[in-house]
Amino acid sequence: MEHVEAVVIGGGQSGLAAAHALVRAGLKPVVLEASDRAAGSWPHYYDSLTLFSPARFSALPGLPFGGDPDRYPHRDEVVAYLDRYAARLDAEIRTGHRPARITTEAGGAFWIELEGGTALTAGALVAASGSFANPYRPALPGLGSFTGRLLHVADYRSPDAFAGQRVVVVGAGNSAVQVVAELARTSHTTLATRAPVKFARQHLLGRDLHFWLTRTGLDAAPLGRLLRTPPAQPVLDDGRYRAALAAGTPERRPVFTGLDGDTATWGDGTVEEVDAVILATGYRPHLPYLANLDGALDTAGRPRHRDGASLANPGLAFVGLEWQRSLPSNTLRGVGRDAHRAARRLAAHLARARR
Repeated sequence: MEHVEAVVIGGGQSGLAAAHALVRAGLKPVVLEASDRAAGSWPHYYDSLTLFSPARFSALPGLPFGGDPDRYPHRDEVVAYLDRYAARLDAEIRTGHRPARITTEAGGAFWIELEGGTALTAGALVAASGSFANPYRPALPGLGSFTGRLLHVADYRSPDAFAGQRVVVVGAGNSAVQVVAELARTSHTTLATRAPVKFARQHLLGRDLHFWLTRTGLDAAPLGRLLRTPPAQPVLDDGRYRAALAAGTPERRPVFTGLDGDTATWGDGTVEEVDAVILATGYRPHLPYLANLDGALDTAGRPRHRDGASLANPGLAFVGLEWQRSLPSNTLRGVGRDAHRAARRLAAHLARARR
């Protein structure tokens, strides 16, 4: 049976940041990535996705993004950046390796069974598999009986397939607004939200908002431990999205009161045919491989942790959770701080175990 010091589950931005931090802490991690490349979910996001933070604030530890530091990188630039990061990382990355089940052995080591039947053990474990594989689909009225095209934004690529159609996008976050705005150019599109969209100005006093978040220390403030439920983040806007909604292109309505067949019923009693409903309703942590690890998850499948440290398993850490410790914990700009903290704890844990 192969034994390694530390295993990182997931080779996306969180897993790569965790591996980098573990190396800096003097460990030799092995990264297990289910897909065929270490870029996480980024290659699968919609075609037009653009970061809301400038390149200078969007790099992982140890490698600047490169190019104009004030530009807002496109999805494909992020994928290329993560490819470069993985290639320079002094850690073994095993692609095509998906964990099926993880338990502990006598002595506290983790036993990691992979799909296909092989297994290995590790003294420390970082769960950094993200949430893209677990899109959240709220229980909206009539959703199960809708006969039109129903998809989550995780499966959306471009507006081409919806040209000339009646489309409803559900959600009030950055992705929802970005997607509905581009759909509105070629489709009759409605943004359906429970409340009016909240906007935040992209620039203040001539600087991007992220400059001020960093300068004031708010970006790194450990607010996550104070939150029972992560708050909805406002949509970052340079003015164009707010103006588009104000002009009704796209229109914004309260969420429909029901779906039935190929029709939607709105709060004012209007019934209309709808071709497609796109749920831009977020994601939830995807950690099925920890279901058999005592105390790792709660009854709803959510990680039990404090600042990323497992409450039940001292050798287990989480990296890349929304509001894990601070506002940007699950972003390119913020995950490195959490990874560094996790690596220090795990290195200390392994040192104690050796003694």
